[in-house]
Amino acid sequence: MCLLCCERTGNIKTVETGADGIDKCQACEMNVIANSIDTTDGRHDDKPRPYWCNVCHKRFAQRQSLNIHERMHTGERPFQCTQCEKRYPSQTNLDQHMNIHRGEYKCADCGRCCPTGSHLAVHRRSHSGEKPFVCTVCGKRFTLSANLVSHSRIHSGEKPYKCHVCDKAFSQSEHLNRHMRVHTGEKPYKCHVCDKAFIESGHLNTHMRVHTGEKPHKCSLCDNSFSSSSNLQTHKRRVHSNSRPYDCRYCGMLFKIHSELKQHVRIHTDAKPYSCRHCSDCFTWCSQLKTHLLKSHNEGTWFTCDICQKKFSRSSNLKVHVQRHEDVKPYVCSECPKRFCTAAELRRHHPVHSEYKQFSCGLCDRLYKHKRTVKRHFKKCSVEHGVTCVVS
Repeated sequence: MCLLCCERTGNIKTVETGADGIDKCQACEMNVIANSIDTTDGRHDDKPRPYWCNVCHKRFAQRQSLNIHERMHTGERPFQCTQCEKRYPSQTNLDQHMNIHRGEYKCADCGRCCPTGSHLAVHRRSHSGEKPFVCTVCGKRFTLSANLVSHSRIHSGEKPYKCHVCDKAFSQSEHLNRHMRVHTGEKPYKCHVCDKAFIESGHLNTHMRVHTGEKPHKCSLCDNSFSSSSNLQTHKRRVHSNSRPYDCRYCGMLFKIHSELKQHVRIHTDAKPYSCRHCSDCFTWCSQLKTHLLKSHNEGTWFTCDICQKKFSRSSNLKVHVQRHEDVKPYVCSECPKRFCTAAELRRHHPVHSEYKQFSCGLCDRLYKHKRTVKRHFKKCSVEHGVTCVVS
């Protein structure tokens, strides 16, 4: 496409290669490479880049580079390693990968093999501690110049990578590439155990711990461990913290995390965001939809207790159920010797040891220790104030 024509008319024009081998715009008769006004910020700012990706609008100086880049969106990786079966979008990527197997660029300090000499040079900085690239605003230092460029956008607020579908902008191209998968539905990272697919490799790594049972993030306040740091932080807020900064504007109920408040509000608004793709039924909770799919459409997998054969739609519910059979109570009260099967049971127990009243009535501001008490009060109070509201 001729970016000069796009600039003038707003239309995308066809670029064809002539007999002389020069790409020429059929609308304006301009030689695209010689006359393109398009340049991309980088090492060669004056280098024309007339080839434009239709998906993410990244620009390239050569058509071949565009073809290789487009494989990132299609997922095509035609070049396969004969030693480890990894696949790559270009022969160059495969050749660099083969250097790792050959030990072409090997670190003398740790034995790590790198794909290129430049990768090895950067890797050596991890041993020497060298960070030659310095931010002039905050003084933070970086191993790579590219990392400094990305960091500098924190200070400038620059977000040069824009999604052409929803206009969301990003400071880094890889963040845009990852975001585009939301629109394309692409999930390139697939679990080899259960075939579940993910948008990001990090999500796959965390998911694999479901199969391996690995839980490297241990709570410092109790015996629980978690597969991800985010789950650990959520656990600490839910179980070990009394702070409830999120309050419901309908009934005044207080919550420790925002996601719990969002779910609670559906009780008042009667929102049912989970719809069945087989019928017209809608549900307030995702768990209700899963149960419906299992019972009504035979879609999904039941989780069955080996002891009593009871079935569950969620593996977490089965886990708690089995713990009751085995009398496993991992949640310990910090004030007394009592133990509980679930975090929710421990939370309900906590008010016994405190005068803290965490539940408030949104109509008269009265405070209560227990959720069940404020619910009973709110039903009476809403009648007195002439308010109609659903409380479950």
